[in-house]
Amino acid sequence: MKAGWFVLAACLVASASLSAAQVYQWKDEQGRTVYSDQPPPPSTRNVQQKAMRGNVIEGGESYASRTAREKSPVTLYASDCGMPCDDARKLLGERGVPFASKDPQTNPQVQTELKKLTGKLNVPVLMIGNDRLDGFEAGQWQTALDRAGYPKTLPVRQPAGTPVPAAPAPAPTAAR
Repeated sequence: MKAGWFVLAACLVASASLSAAQVYQWKDEQGRTVYSDQPPPPSTRNVQQKAMRGNVIEGGESYASRTAREKSPVTLYASDCGMPCDDARKLLGERGVPFASKDPQTNPQVQTELKKLTGKLNVPVLMIGNDRLDGFEAGQWQTALDRAGYPKTLPVRQPAGTPVPAAPAPAPTAAR
């Protein structure tokens, strides 16, 4: 009954105003899994009721980003160190990389952790899984994030109901 699940998922995606919906799951007489927003017949056994909240489009994190985050979580050790720390945060933000931020200036425990990790207290330091990058160099950071599987760009999000612009018309060619 994969087609039934696909239809249900498509309906949920298409409904931008959906805030919460009840979905029922059960097996019919032929043993097929059924998904419906309507309750099953009263004689049906083993019915599961699921609450679907929000819109799939509003989920935020892409599959690629979630997979990369699970395999290689990112931690940024940074403080008010000026341009290097600001640029480091900006790069991660623009790329949409979820990361834990740790400031050794405000937390003695983080100071100890950073000293154990690098042997010094210099920031910024980027941890991607078990890989460490000391100091900020945009090219190296981009390459390391690529290797870890993080998407290169943050997906553009359009408000619901916003028309997608048409492709520009090709430029006229001059006759020869």
